[in-house]
Amino acid sequence: MQPDKTSVAKSLKSQGVEMPSVLIEVRRQYTPAQGIALMEAVHMALREAFKIVPGDKNVRLIVHEPHRFAYPPAREQADFYTHISIDAFAGRSLDAKRNLYKAIVTNLEPFGIPPDHVKILLREIPTENWGIRGGLAGCDVDLGFKVDV
Repeated sequence: MQPDKTSVAKSLKSQGVEMPSVLIEVRRQYTPAQGIALMEAVHMALREAFKIVPGDKNVRLIVHEPHRFAYPPAREQADFYTHISIDAFAGRSLDAKRNLYKAIVTNLEPFGIPPDHVKILLREIPTENWGIRGGLAGCDVDLGFKVDV
């Protein structure tokens, strides 16, 4: 017996593999708890600004040895320089992006990261350039959420 389209769509929506892909790169060591909290801080900003569902998370943290991660000059606390790359479906409004940038910087301040030590690179990728949910093109999938926020 073939499953109906509604149950297939609900199943696909619950897989949660469309979350923007986030890479946080830092120059200093954090404890495991701090690292998890740092990743959660960025995820919370995405949830707030891009209306991402709570469990839809794809965030990585890479800690570089300071001599392997050059940073812009004139930063007073070089070890706190933080580079965040976000790959996301194209379609968010400029206001949503502005809200994302502000939320990320605000959420990172409790870690001692100065606002001018955060660089955020948002790359918007058309849905047809995402292979998701078992090898389907993103444009062929009912995503179950709005991208145009």
